[in-house]
Amino acid sequence: MDKPARAVIVNPMNGPRAHVIITGGGLNGPALALALARAGLRVTVIDAMTPDLLRAASFDGRAYALALASQRLLAAIGLWPQIREQAQPILDIKVSDGHAGHGASPFHMHFDHAELEEGPMGFMVEDRYLRRALLDAMDSQAHRLTMLSGRRVIAQEVSAGGVLVRLDDGTTLDGDLLVGADGRRSGTARRAGIRRTGHDYGQTALVSAIRHEKPHAGTAHQFFMPAGPLAILPLQPGNRSSIVWAESHARAQEINALDDAGYLEALHPRFGDFLGRIELEGKRFTYPLNLTMAESMTAARVALIGDAAHGVHPIAGQGLNAGLRDVAALAETLVLAARRGEDIGAAQVLERYAQWRRFDSNALALATDMFNKLFSNDNPVLRTVRHLGLGLVNATPALRRGFIREAAGLTGDLPRLMRGQPL
Repeated sequence: MDKPARAVIVNPMNGPRAHVIITGGGLNGPALALALARAGLRVTVIDAMTPDLLRAASFDGRAYALALASQRLLAAIGLWPQIREQAQPILDIKVSDGHAGHGASPFHMHFDHAELEEGPMGFMVEDRYLRRALLDAMDSQAHRLTMLSGRRVIAQEVSAGGVLVRLDDGTTLDGDLLVGADGRRSGTARRAGIRRTGHDYGQTALVSAIRHEKPHAGTAHQFFMPAGPLAILPLQPGNRSSIVWAESHARAQEINALDDAGYLEALHPRFGDFLGRIELEGKRFTYPLNLTMAESMTAARVALIGDAAHGVHPIAGQGLNAGLRDVAALAETLVLAARRGEDIGAAQVLERYAQWRRFDSNALALATDMFNKLFSNDNPVLRTVRHLGLGLVNATPALRRGFIREAAGLTGDLPRLMRGQPL
């Protein structure tokens, strides 16, 4: 279905017309739905998964690094009380360069949350807790928010007055705006004629969780190696961490094919002994890493958020945070337009959102792409540049505080929700 359907969409589903139809029920889609519903808009979310499966999910090793600004958004849409107890504050971030088995270079960066007046730089939250909180909060907004689970969009048609969406069970939906939150291979973007650019990094991320002998003290580590970075991210309680470990596609496939003992044997020289004895906990995942950018964040009565708009390298853990910034910006744009009596799907309204997010999303893509190219190699000249850069930032308080605020998501033109303010 590369092109919008035409005559096949004729009979919208009975019931009130939705202001916004969202495809994709991962994290960004439901977060946007909640923000809009709480502000009075009618929203329908379409998800291929079923909520029963998501609510029943046990620990599987997946977790997210939420910047402080993202935590504020979750608080503003009513989620934070449900996940506060399971969230691990990120108190320190340590960034170093080196080789597996040889330890880190003496040149490094250390970000201490004490230099940030607002509090911790962010929080680590497991996927199971965040998804469950989103589903429960959506249930509480059932008078304005409809969740259609186990369904896929197969066609969409735009007219001057709205957008029609057809599902795989024959149901048709009618709304003012269609939002694609359906990932890097967004069908919403493809059917709207939005092209993508990008490239493959030649890397695969190995993702898992580990239990370790010593407490992590709320410290996140980013260790850059020639094959790719290793992130060690603290979880609650204090002797567990999530790891995101990049290797070449071939090497990652070899490592992932090993049993748990072999996997740990491959991890150990990269991880080191600073947290004592380690063991795997939960499942293991692999994700091919690439850069994929939509050439436009909007089309006629269509807007994109999250990975559907910009899929970046996880080198700085900013993928979800960038998506939540999309959520906050789009929600504010739509709610203010609705209160002014504007058509929320009109081109001039969507252009405000695109203009708000265009520079920031492009800058993030460029920065993560540049950092990966700079650090994922063993070039002696670039290694010297890396060491000098890390040492300079660490030794310069103003630069260091700027990086800390950037990591916390507190820079740029922040939407109201990311300042912790309701719409």
